[in-house]
Amino acid sequence: MLSHDEKRDYIRMEVDCDITYKLPNSNELHTGRCTSLSGAGISFLTDQIFEPGLALEVSIVPKSNITPPMTAFIEVVRSTKRDDSQFEIAAVIKTIKGK
Repeated sequence: MLSHDEKRDYIRMEVDCDITYKLPNSNELHTGRCTSLSGAGISFLTDQIFEPGLALEVSIVPKSNITPPMTAFIEVVRSTKRDDSQFEIAAVIKTIKGK
């Protein structure tokens, strides 16, 4: 049993960095802002809404070159409309893409 306040399997880190995403069989890139990341999930802001179950390929570009970029395949869990005409997308990380 986890003893910290966060009852997740992985601790979620608040982040603020660029993210690009695309549908798996598309070359059309879209951009957003990554807001949180954990070993199992990700959330980001974008101007598009996505249905739960949709698969996306995302690339996270950290502000510092100390941390390498990460590309992963995710599955959308939830899209929440915000007041500023953006959507918060929550997703589970399915696999990390190797080089």
